[in-house]
Amino acid sequence: MKDRFATRPGEMRLDGTLDPQATITFIGHIESPWRLEDCPKNLRAARERGLGATLHVAPRFRAGLEGIAPGDALVLLYWMSEAPRDLIRQVPRHRPEGTGTFNLRSPARPNPIGMGVVAVLEIDSARGRVRIDAIDAIDGTPLIDIKPYMPLADTAPTG
Repeated sequence: MKDRFATRPGEMRLDGTLDPQATITFIGHIESPWRLEDCPKNLRAARERGLGATLHVAPRFRAGLEGIAPGDALVLLYWMSEAPRDLIRQVPRHRPEGTGTFNLRSPARPNPIGMGVVAVLEIDSARGRVRIDAIDAIDGTPLIDIKPYMPLADTAPTG
């Protein structure tokens, strides 16, 4: 079987192990149609496949869903637990040359945090379920946080 985390020519791994300096509380998980083998590389590709997903928020965090409604855009942060954490320079298949991990949206990074802006299709706050339009995460991915997307605040700097 091919090593799915084998490095490509030009890639570089970190020396030694990572030193955890913080803790994260998962607020739930993502139910998606994806396995590691067929997961889309980004949200655009996930939307093109036309399959949604469901956020499952743990009971103690469900009150935090108050105010969220169908049609809202949310920023999700999720822990891409299957990604390697020691790849600091990468050579993506879509680029002719390699680059630093922090110049990529790849899940392979010291802290494999995924981020996506999604649309709410349905919400059941009492059951902690939020159906969304798409996701680029495998089934069971831990959910770190949910934030509202705010167009006036979430814009790239100009100039």
